Amino acid sequence: MIALDSLASVRFFLPELILAGFALVLLLAGLFIGDKQRQRLAGLAWVGLAIALVSLIPDFPGQGQSLFRGMIVFDTFAIFFKVFAIGVTAFVILFTCRSLEIKRHVSEFFALLLVSALGMSLMASAVDLLMMYIALEMVSIPCYVLAGYHKGSSRSAEAALKYVIYGGVSSGIMLFGMSLLFGLTGHTNLFAINQYLADHPVYLLPLLLAILFILAGLGYKIAAVPFHFWCPDVYEGAPTPVAAFLSVGPKAAGFALMIRFFYVTLVSADGQLASVVAGLNWPMILAVIAAVSMSLGNLAALAQRNVKRLLAYSGIAHAGYILMGLAVVNHDGLTASLFYLLVYLFMNLGAFLVVIYLSQLLGSEDIEDYRGLVWRSPVLAIAMGIFLLSLIGIPPLAGFIAKFYIFAAVIDAEMYWLAVIGLVNSTIAVYYYAKILRAMFLSPETGKEGLVLPAFDKGLLAVMIAPLLVFGVYWVPAMRFAKLSFLVFRGH
Repeated sequence: MIALDSLASVRFFLPELILAGFALVLLLAGLFIGDKQRQRLAGLAWVGLAIALVSLIPDFPGQGQSLFRGMIVFDTFAIFFKVFAIGVTAFVILFTCRSLEIKRHVSEFFALLLVSALGMSLMASAVDLLMMYIALEMVSIPCYVLAGYHKGSSRSAEAALKYVIYGGVSSGIMLFGMSLLFGLTGHTNLFAINQYLADHPVYLLPLLLAILFILAGLGYKIAAVPFHFWCPDVYEGAPTPVAAFLSVGPKAAGFALMIRFFYVTLVSADGQLASVVAGLNWPMILAVIAAVSMSLGNLAALAQRNVKRLLAYSGIAHAGYILMGLAVVNHDGLTASLFYLLVYLFMNLGAFLVVIYLSQLLGSEDIEDYRGLVWRSPVLAIAMGIFLLSLIGIPPLAGFIAKFYIFAAVIDAEMYWLAVIGLVNSTIAVYYYAKILRAMFLSPETGKEGLVLPAFDKGLLAVMIAPLLVFGVYWVPAMRFAKLSFLVFRGH
């Protein structure tokens, strides 16, 4: 990896600078452009995201640059998640334009989304404990504000309060874990910590405690058990575009930070993906968290009647599926996890997009009010059906391919117990997703009037559905992109 001085590092820090600049521009633009012209504000935000994305193209694939005295790196892994963050933010801004929930302070809303995207980009690049914490908080703090954006809503206020409390506690625990790790090794840079652990004997108990405490902060961000308590209430109370953003964007950034931490700090530098400390079985910790997250998420989702709460518990379960790929500690598992995240972006955002439309058309988020939807709005019912079937993992949709590669990696690693738990949970998930499908397609309709959906919204649904159909039958390019992004972990 090439180490660059601070001035030379700026060349590879352009996406973050662009996002920060356009966030400030949006705040200023709000003084001159009213909330009723949110399409113009959204256009300004999209321009910023597009320029940030274009600035990444000349440097792909990244060869590995160490920036700002080793605080962050620029490599293929970082590029993957920077593109991911930009894409999620762009979609959520578009969803906001189609939603009626965000009517006031629109410029501030978009600025907060861009700041959160900036934080997600830094989370993907951070290789220093201090930068990890700063980047995580740069994502969390704007999300606290976004969750409570409806100041007059008690649900939104409750969501924001719970989000802040749980976030503050988990961040404090993570900082304590970082202080333990620094005390053990004398370094904050992940590469330096890795080298110290390889060259010096350390006490396993304080090292294990440090890892568990750091996992508290990372697990909170990805909504993995037992750090998931905030998730259902926040998803239900936050504006639906915000819930969609939280379900994919910060979750993916949390996985990026988790992968960077474990695969740089605790894996030997010979490229074999073996633990750098003999006797420290951290992959088993991830495997147990994956199994518990899948089980609790799916079982708790069975009793839900609110669609947003159901999708929240579903997100906890899917965090467990993705963790399975990290727990096997091999290249196939990492590739499968990144591909799963890419597919999850479209199927979960798509499901939330349908929830946005139906909450406006029906005035409800209750599953019972979806009864007979296929007769009132065939487009919305079919679209929601495709998203749910992909979340279940039904072929020939991309969700099936994503789960297939996850389970194949687990079985190849001979972690059969984890594969069995995953298969059982996939079966359980069919039931609560089928509740929505049954209400939409098999139950008598609750209203006689049809639900009119504009042509633009139909096109937007098609954009979200297309990758699920394409990657379900031809997934090679996406899988190649995922595999290319983790080449940095073959050795450092």
